[in-house]
Amino acid sequence: MMQRSLLLPAALLTAWAIPASISPAAQDDLPLDVRVVTDQANAVLAILAMQLPGENLSAADGERLFSSEGYQRLKKREASVQREFRDADFQKFVLSAELLKRADALSRTLQHWAQADITFAARQAVGYLPIGTRMRAKIYPVIKPPPNSFVFELQKDPAIFLYLNPELSAAQFENIVAHELHHIGLSAACLPWFQSPEFKQQPETVRTVLEWAGAFGEGLAMLAAAGGPEVHPHATSPAIERARWDRDVANFNAHLRKVEQFFLDVLNGRLKTEEEIRNVAFSFFGVQGPWYTVGWKMAVVVENAFGRSRLIACMCDPAEFLAAYNDAATRHNAASGESLALWSAELLGRFRARPALGEAKPASISGNRTRLPVGVRRQQQTSGS
Repeated sequence: MMQRSLLLPAALLTAWAIPASISPAAQDDLPLDVRVVTDQANAVLAILAMQLPGENLSAADGERLFSSEGYQRLKKREASVQREFRDADFQKFVLSAELLKRADALSRTLQHWAQADITFAARQAVGYLPIGTRMRAKIYPVIKPPPNSFVFELQKDPAIFLYLNPELSAAQFENIVAHELHHIGLSAACLPWFQSPEFKQQPETVRTVLEWAGAFGEGLAMLAAAGGPEVHPHATSPAIERARWDRDVANFNAHLRKVEQFFLDVLNGRLKTEEEIRNVAFSFFGVQGPWYTVGWKMAVVVENAFGRSRLIACMCDPAEFLAAYNDAATRHNAASGESLALWSAELLGRFRARPALGEAKPASISGNRTRLPVGVRRQQQTSGS
């Protein structure tokens, strides 16, 4: 075959990783195991570097691609959501003229992402998790047909699949990684709460609402990835995305009321079937809908009023999070003259009184029998944020 002028730096031929000892200053003894595995993307790029239109895939190139860890786990993930994924179809994609045209851009993007500070991204995520939360994850930049990203096997071998997108800078890549790592860490930290007697003793409709309220974890992840309330959550994004976010946040009060009506409709039996509930709840995801904007705004108000430790202490218990927001917003409104919407007494009164959650206990992701909060489960099923 004739070789094309597409260079693969030696640094990209293996995974790059965060040593287990690296962690934020406040959690110096916290083990992290976060690794970026590029073998699938490297295998595709190596094929494209040697490929001419109309040529077939060599046995050696096919073996390298189809045996790569990233490809094998991608194939397993697609099977888990009952989506057809055949080697022959993927081979056609890799050998397509369309992908060949994008080869240089994809190679440059992987090089830029390789320069991203994954340690920084992990620190951003851990900075908004309970002390002692153990985090491990593999990040797979992948070249594939659908332009979606997602997490997978959070309780067994946590993975983040990121579509290799030439439109994303290294800074945006870091932000996305921090966001998804926060999902993984929050899942680990909060499993004890969703296994607790306090949660299990709630009526079924209350449990459903609390599980869906866990989708406010999208907003928490936005805050964590930004690094704090003073940093715009789309600081690294194009102006059009930042403007869209600002418009949506400006509708905070109306969006909070929409989410509250959803909660009350579940509690009062107006939404009964799982399909009915999911249809409404999923409408709050959107590009970055109320699960993101309302969740982020509540988290910012709580942190500004009471400090980050109070916010972290209530992250795992959605009822505590909503109550803490009401306290913080009441204080904020009195001091600023604003009129941030509050959750109604009708809604908060439906959650049974129980001892304060306090700071979540350290947790590891292990086993595969525990039901994850809805917001985290959704990340395994659809495109990530």
